Amino acid sequence: MRIGLVTKEWPPHIYGGAGVHALQLTQSLQKNIEVEVHCFGEKRSDATGYSLPDSMKALNPALQAFVTDIEIAQNLSEVDLVHSHTWYANMAGHYASLLHGIPHIITAHSLEPDRPWKAEQLGGGYRLSSWAEKTAYEAADAIIAVSNGMKKDIVRAYPGLDPAKIHTILNGVDTQKYSPQSDPALLESLGITGRYAIFVGRITRQKGLGHLLRAWEKVSPDIGLVIAAGSPDEPAIGAEISELIAGLQAKRNNVWWQEKMLPQPQVAALLSSADLFICPSVYEPLGIVNLEAMACETAVLASRVGGIPEVVVDGVTGDLVDYNGDGPAFEAALTAQIMDLMNDPQKLSAYGQAGRQRAIEDFGWDAIAAQTEDLYRLVIDSRAK
Repeated sequence: MRIGLVTKEWPPHIYGGAGVHALQLTQSLQKNIEVEVHCFGEKRSDATGYSLPDSMKALNPALQAFVTDIEIAQNLSEVDLVHSHTWYANMAGHYASLLHGIPHIITAHSLEPDRPWKAEQLGGGYRLSSWAEKTAYEAADAIIAVSNGMKKDIVRAYPGLDPAKIHTILNGVDTQKYSPQSDPALLESLGITGRYAIFVGRITRQKGLGHLLRAWEKVSPDIGLVIAAGSPDEPAIGAEISELIAGLQAKRNNVWWQEKMLPQPQVAALLSSADLFICPSVYEPLGIVNLEAMACETAVLASRVGGIPEVVVDGVTGDLVDYNGDGPAFEAALTAQIMDLMNDPQKLSAYGQAGRQRAIEDFGWDAIAAQTEDLYRLVIDSRAK
């Protein structure tokens, strides 16, 4: 069995959970089957990269993706099945399926109808990305939802889609790379001292960083905050976050912002040394970073949205805060819960230990890869009949 896996993100250009998923799933799948990776960007030693011609670089980002998708589709004639990740790559799978008569599976990491703020980034391209996702989803042989919450969202967003072809296979985490570890030299080099909570993620409205920063205004000033966040989706959200962080830093000397993407070992070390990881997302199909924090034996405080409750067990591996669109209420609840947890080191320790155990037992990549391979065979056999 030969699989063509299509992804926008691939090392060294991984900036979100979908890219982490594509990489780690591929590494586990390749232990048993052949997987060839097709990705956006320059050539890699472990993947076929597709760079955009200079003449196309002025196009809207959605049109740029379609140009790349067409080239990728042309080169998928020799695979038994194509597996695409995110709307950027979905049309490559759709075109290849039509062109070569091969089955197409999609992993749903997010849904365009649930991310209206993407219009700020893509302009009219958001209408194109929404069309591409809907078209590819409805035509796909199967869709993998990364959580049961995501499965419900797919059915709601695309009522014309047959629910029987949606299969829940959870995201995973590498519990060896993400494990409790210490790097005092790193903390010293970054100027980080004392107890701190941490946020790790992209600067996008989806991740709710603005809510956390506003909530932090009323958190005790003796508690530090590390913000590992960059790659703003568009200038407005980047400027908003920069202004909020500057406002906090003007009043406190223990708010540290790492704008550049840190190497994975450094992220794991920062997560491990934190008392609390905070995930204030307003939309999250699952949230791999919650798993990474849990694997590092760090307690989690997260919003009760999407697939997060399927990862963070409320009152066991962390606490969940309700979000219903009321920003000030959400921020007040975050402040209160941050203070409660940071004032209870024993609970933080218990949450961290339980989180590490849950990550190991329930989210190992080998088991997730086996479920994915089973689905590949099911779909290929169904097409053959």
